[in-house]
Amino acid sequence: MSHDCSRPLVNGGIYPFDARGVAKRFRHAAIFGALDALEPGETMRFCNDHDPLPLLAQIDNYFGPRIKMAYVSREPGEIVIDFLVAS
Repeated sequence: MSHDCSRPLVNGGIYPFDARGVAKRFRHAAIFGALDALEPGETMRFCNDHDPLPLLAQIDNYFGPRIKMAYVSREPGEIVIDFLVAS
């Protein structure tokens, strides 16, 4: 199932974050800032062109159980991950 990351999803507390449009040197800081800005029960839908396994480990180390992660799409060239802030 393909997901169009360009389509806005700001409904039901889901906020899109397309990492492909962020310069590489700012990407991790922008992602952490976006996750910090979320309220409990809100979700950031992250889109990227590769599976960011080192970043996921960093998020887990920094946020711990506060952030829940679930893949929406894990196709080559199209990675979509929902990050939910636990209530």
